[in-house]
Amino acid sequence: MDYKALAGEILKDVGGKENINSAWHCATRIRFKLNSEDKAQTKKIEDLDGVITVVKSAGQYQVVIGNSVAKVFDELADQAGIDNPDDATEAQAPAQDDKSQSKGKNLLNRFIAFISGIFTPFLGALAGAGILKGLLALCVAFNWLTVSSGTYKILYAAGDSIFYFLPIFLAFTAAKQLKVNQYVAVALATSLLYPTLVTAATNGQTLRFMGIPVVPTTYTSTVIPILLAVWALSYLEPFLDKIFPDAIRNIFTPLVSLIIMVPLTLIVVGPVGATISNLLAKGVFGIYNFAPILAGMIMGAFWQVFVIFGVHWTFVPLMMNNISKMGYDPLLPILSAAVLSQAGAALGVFLKSKDKKMKSLAGSASVTGIFGITEPAIYGVTLKLKRPFVCAVIAGAIGGGIIGGFQVHASSFTLPSLLSLPTYLGKGFIGEIIGLLVAFILATVLTYIVGFTEDTSTDSESTKADLPTSKGTETILAPVEGTIIPLTSVKDEVFASEAMGKGLAIVPTNGLVKSPVNGTVTAVYPTGHAIGVTSNEGAEILVHIGIDTVKLNGKYFETLVKQNDVIKQGQSLVKFDREKIADAGYDTTVMVIVTNTNDYADVKPTSATEAKNNWLLNLSAKTENADQGVVQNV
Repeated sequence: MDYKALAGEILKDVGGKENINSAWHCATRIRFKLNSEDKAQTKKIEDLDGVITVVKSAGQYQVVIGNSVAKVFDELADQAGIDNPDDATEAQAPAQDDKSQSKGKNLLNRFIAFISGIFTPFLGALAGAGILKGLLALCVAFNWLTVSSGTYKILYAAGDSIFYFLPIFLAFTAAKQLKVNQYVAVALATSLLYPTLVTAATNGQTLRFMGIPVVPTTYTSTVIPILLAVWALSYLEPFLDKIFPDAIRNIFTPLVSLIIMVPLTLIVVGPVGATISNLLAKGVFGIYNFAPILAGMIMGAFWQVFVIFGVHWTFVPLMMNNISKMGYDPLLPILSAAVLSQAGAALGVFLKSKDKKMKSLAGSASVTGIFGITEPAIYGVTLKLKRPFVCAVIAGAIGGGIIGGFQVHASSFTLPSLLSLPTYLGKGFIGEIIGLLVAFILATVLTYIVGFTEDTSTDSESTKADLPTSKGTETILAPVEGTIIPLTSVKDEVFASEAMGKGLAIVPTNGLVKSPVNGTVTAVYPTGHAIGVTSNEGAEILVHIGIDTVKLNGKYFETLVKQNDVIKQGQSLVKFDREKIADAGYDTTVMVIVTNTNDYADVKPTSATEAKNNWLLNLSAKTENADQGVVQNV
């Protein structure tokens, strides 16, 4: 994959760097805050080779790339001038967002964006540490290690430290979200974890601050108290900045912030947060214990639906809070069934599909899905084909119900996947194994049996053996290299309405137009921005370079043939300077139109997304039927 070219196309199609308020990436998506989503050309982006889909959620414009997202983002950041691309995680978005925009957002979207921005930056480290703790538990269970050994203690420290000091990580990312001094926020968090205070709370000792009793509460591994504290700091810090002059602000604002916030947190904010945490944990467990099988079926069925709409982030603090307060969480084991069901459905598509591109995508998506990355499976395969997604939902519900019935618990937080199995050791572990196997196998089998609709036409980019050869048909090759997009998506009403005829458009990656057919040059425009050719079989083809480029009066264009010249397929017709035309403010999209469309029964476009010596259009004579997609084993 050409990451640089893909990044350039994405940058252009989201409206250019001027339309980007902020940009960052997670495990599979480039996430944008756009100044205007109306300027983004979603269809063009979705049609790019390397883009799985586009999702609009939680006030974000998300371009789903898959496992190569970091490389594509680095190129995009370089081209768009985004600072610190290596740090461009979800936490940056609201930190760069404009307050006026924030106020205009839906409250739920703001909350989801806040939560996702807090956890995403260190979610990988958190999951890795959780798996390490699970593996250590496995080693102890099989007597490979003892808890008293030095090896165990050192590795346990590596796995448990991020959970023990969780408030510090949350303080840092929450401060970035709320635009307050991150180091003051971290100092606030470390004060809550200071050994003297932790020991006093553990022993039940009540300390007093200026005569006011401090409730003995332990804040290690907690989530809500520090978030409330940093939120309070976000109101105090701007107030102090207004009071102190520039000369002393950098010292006195942090000084007064700590003097006020540490006691306030220990006396008021912390205990309130701890109470909320306890109530939430009891509420979640109360609902789960009332009907664990039903809870498992609901979460197993709808978890990936929550992922699609971005609301899954609201469960992350709940699950981490459960582990902090109760020592375990009942939801994470269920979610693994939902994840494995999507991987199984993708495997079913891989086994069933006859489309080479879909087969390849489904195979890789199934593998990544097993390890917890489900976006390629969802957006590239199951949701796109519809029925496999429904099959995955059904399988996830059944697998989740089994796991809920066995009341499996997670001892530490991880990303739900096959890798998280060690963290589920203990009560009902055999139920977890059964539930995951059922979810994966059932999704695979259901998808294979129920089937799905797909286009079985194949597009070869290296040989003409795959070109349509039916009697009464004619093949039009792509005249320029680039990304293929529907004609209806171009920014010209005349072409987009297909009033001049059917065809396709290509966002060019080079500046050379070649003949799409064997035939004759029938129209050469003085400005060089368009050329008409007629094939030996009678197809009249117009190749139009750019939109409104006639206004350039031939500048940046060089016509290489004359009217009435006999030409061969692949012969060079026009050279154009793509970059200079774009710099002049013109859209360089090349339109390829069959102007005598009415002479044909069908003008069938290719299903390929990239143009490079491959067929673009297949023209069927009126006596012939165009190839159709098929439904597999409905």
